[in-house]
Amino acid sequence: MRQAAAGCAAPNGASWQVLTDGRDWHSPPLALPQDPAAWYQLAAIGGWQAVITDTPHPVAHDILVARCDGRAGQTRGWCELPYAVPVLCCTATANGMHALQQTVMAMQAEGLPLQRTVIVMVATAGGRPPAVVRAGTTMLASRAAAVVDVPYDPDIRAYGLRRTSHLHSRTRQAADRLAAAVLDAAHTTWGDPLPDASRPARVPVAVPAL
Repeated sequence: MRQAAAGCAAPNGASWQVLTDGRDWHSPPLALPQDPAAWYQLAAIGGWQAVITDTPHPVAHDILVARCDGRAGQTRGWCELPYAVPVLCCTATANGMHALQQTVMAMQAEGLPLQRTVIVMVATAGGRPPAVVRAGTTMLASRAAAVVDVPYDPDIRAYGLRRTSHLHSRTRQAADRLAAAVLDAAHTTWGDPLPDASRPARVPVAVPAL
């Protein structure tokens, strides 16, 4: 698993391991496992202590469809993984805030763990966010573990994370706040220090008699 991961150098000299095919953004999405447990198993096989999984599924829609179908749903599957801290991302716009508020209400109605959920508001342009976003952020701060604002960074818009050395200092500071918020939510829920990473159980292999 570690050999299959692409190595990425961090600005501070550390390194990330990313399970990705490295294709351009306009390429069609890969056919990947939908079951959250499959990704948990990959993390255990690779022996990573911390894993960030990026999933694009619409949370509120998934919750409502799962309720209508009488099943658990993908969102609940992610939230119920051991030591999982959900991170909700939305654009810092009026439409984004409206969608986020609906999502939070749906999560609250289903009893999903808002108390250890971190909300990320991503700016799509420079300047102050709209008044409705500022008001909504204040309201949501009391329901979630934390709300983190990520400023607009034109280099990410153009190049993604291919040029990490060009990231704006405000972007780096926001990333630090986000990581700290996730770690604080984990420590509040499961204690400090956190438990060791999971290790896959050994599978007995039958050796044929000679």
